[in-house]
Amino acid sequence: MPTSIVPKALCIFWFNFKGITVSGCLTQMFFLHAASVMHSAILVTMAFDRYIAICNPLRYATILTKARIAKLGLMGLARAVLFILPLPLLLSRQPFCANRIIPHMYCDHMAVVKMSCGNITVNRTYGLVIAFLVIVLDLTLIALSYILIIRTVLRMSSKKAHQKALNTCTAHIGVILVSYTPSLFSSLTHRFSQHIAPHVHIILANLYFLLAATLNPIIYGIKTKELHDKVGKYTCRM
Repeated sequence: MPTSIVPKALCIFWFNFKGITVSGCLTQMFFLHAASVMHSAILVTMAFDRYIAICNPLRYATILTKARIAKLGLMGLARAVLFILPLPLLLSRQPFCANRIIPHMYCDHMAVVKMSCGNITVNRTYGLVIAFLVIVLDLTLIALSYILIIRTVLRMSSKKAHQKALNTCTAHIGVILVSYTPSLFSSLTHRFSQHIAPHVHIILANLYFLLAATLNPIIYGIKTKELHDKVGKYTCRM
């Protein structure tokens, strides 16, 4: 997701290159939103992976084969393309007003929709349906996985087994919170909060695309023993 927006954003900040063609804008919109939907699919797949690892550990290698993992990845990619491709196609048919200024550092779907002088009911409705379909469906599948995980953990007699099982899920839960919270707030403020200051929209939209990518290495790495040892070593030196 950041790869779709950071190069253009740096051109704006460093070289004051603020212009972008309509086709370039729609292309950027497709890739950043498709990457967002793909990222959500990866989080669902990781929840399924945690479920198998904790609830069926002896069958883990049998169930999650390389071929099955590849199929899950292709399904996530196909879903992202099919869901997001209509967004730029619908917008390409819209007439745009003379004042073509996007109050963002990238081409967010709703920001571009608001520049249109035509009827944007279909665009707004489709964008809203896709946003809630992806978030609600994926969060439901993730929640179902964790309900089954918690049920399995509660049946374990050993406290050490409890802790070990829950520790395998903490990084994934952290990434879910960091990923979905800004996404949900950004989507809701764009569509339903007409009186919110523009800079709030911009901050939430930027957090949505940059916060998760910034914190992911920290969240995943914080429980890595090798990283702990390196951080401890350099902290002692300082």
